[in-house]
Amino acid sequence: MAGPCVLVIFGVTGDLSRKKLMPAIYDLANRGLLPPGFGLVGFARRDWADQDFAKQVHDSVKENARTPFREEVWQQLLEGIRFVPGEFNDDNAFRTLKRTIQELDESRGTGGNHAFYLSIPPGFFDDVVGQLRRHGMAESNGRQWSRVVIEKPFGHDLESARELNQIVSTVFAPESVFRIDHYLGKETVQNLIAFRFANALYEPVWNNHYVSDVQITMAEDIGIEGRAGYYDGIGAARDVIQNHLLQLMALTAMEEPTSFDAAQLRTEKQKVLAAAKPPADIDVHTARGQYAAGWQGGEQVRGYLDEEGISPSSTTETYAAIRVDVDNRRWAGVPFYLRTAKRMPRRVTEIALNFKRALHLPFTHADTEGMGTNALVMRIQPDEGITMRFGAKVPSTQMEIREVSMNFNYGGSFTESSPEAYERLILDVLLGDPPLFPQHEEVELSWQILDPVLNHWEESGTQPEQYASGTWGPKCGVEMLARDGFVWRRP
Repeated sequence: MAGPCVLVIFGVTGDLSRKKLMPAIYDLANRGLLPPGFGLVGFARRDWADQDFAKQVHDSVKENARTPFREEVWQQLLEGIRFVPGEFNDDNAFRTLKRTIQELDESRGTGGNHAFYLSIPPGFFDDVVGQLRRHGMAESNGRQWSRVVIEKPFGHDLESARELNQIVSTVFAPESVFRIDHYLGKETVQNLIAFRFANALYEPVWNNHYVSDVQITMAEDIGIEGRAGYYDGIGAARDVIQNHLLQLMALTAMEEPTSFDAAQLRTEKQKVLAAAKPPADIDVHTARGQYAAGWQGGEQVRGYLDEEGISPSSTTETYAAIRVDVDNRRWAGVPFYLRTAKRMPRRVTEIALNFKRALHLPFTHADTEGMGTNALVMRIQPDEGITMRFGAKVPSTQMEIREVSMNFNYGGSFTESSPEAYERLILDVLLGDPPLFPQHEEVELSWQILDPVLNHWEESGTQPEQYASGTWGPKCGVEMLARDGFVWRRP
């Protein structure tokens, strides 16, 4: 359970707050993980009173919470809910915010412990953290703490990421800065660590002696969903590869930490990112595309260039794939393929380790014609679990071997449903437990991998290749792997 504290959310009227943060806070309270002394303060431009904000929280909880609604839990939360209207550059609003959290410190016994969640565009970070400093709300000492939570994107390139870090680090100490990557809060991502290091069976083959290639895919079946203002100019690579997929790669490729202390875990991830090299030949080992009109879920959908708010000449990619090589003893010679896209046939995130074929097969070619590549697949979402692909004899009088699957499903093995990622991450912020939060070194190393690719794409001035909605991407994505002798998995 977290100790007594106040959580202040800036940008509390946005979709993230309504769909994820408010339900996660309620679910934590419902599971007994928030203390009676807990305060929740919303800060936004709306002209709301406390009761107006409370109704918004209530409605979002009823609609989106994972756990059943209980009136007694809601009433306990309601006592600590407050709202402060104002602009980010409004000194009077921040004076009111300070008085509000001081009142909660006294009435709820929160003891001066405050977390500030910046669910706002990075362009406003300077204003907000500056106001927190000027009004004395960012101070920590041995008796009380102040922490700041930052949502992605962490800049749009290496230079801006460093500028953003400079802005935040002038006000908050590194251990008080929590950069949210919600993928790292998913149970199945954390299970990757348990799977590797709690079992003796898999780690001996988790290297270049046995693994031929690694494919990390995050596919979405939706388009930009009215988010043209955010997405256009950002694109798939900045939106997903720089943070989610490179973090998944680091967890997949890292060495065993001496403990799961935050510093040890970060050290091993940083070693992987420091050893990772951007594509040597960007034209050969990257691919980008834009979804065109097509069929999705039985409905005809429009292409990216026809979406509202998108320029007909936009070169923003909705499909991005890159090859990354990890230059160390364990992974030398094993390509890591990272792929993300919108308007794919289905929504899926997975990590697939494909294994080399056995050096000697005492079978005829006809015997093994139906056998594919051995694979170990970590299914992150939505069907959380693990799949092993291997060859098995077909029941018959002949020796015929065919590829089969052995599945582990979270839903079938555990009676308790997995917590939402934001439940785990918000609780970790309030506890001051940072293993799942990337530090600025990891962010900068990730940009060093991706920046050369983004710069090359921009300088080329070419249009991303079109692919029909509801398909697995453009032809250039297929060719990218074919040049190395591989094919993409069809999840």
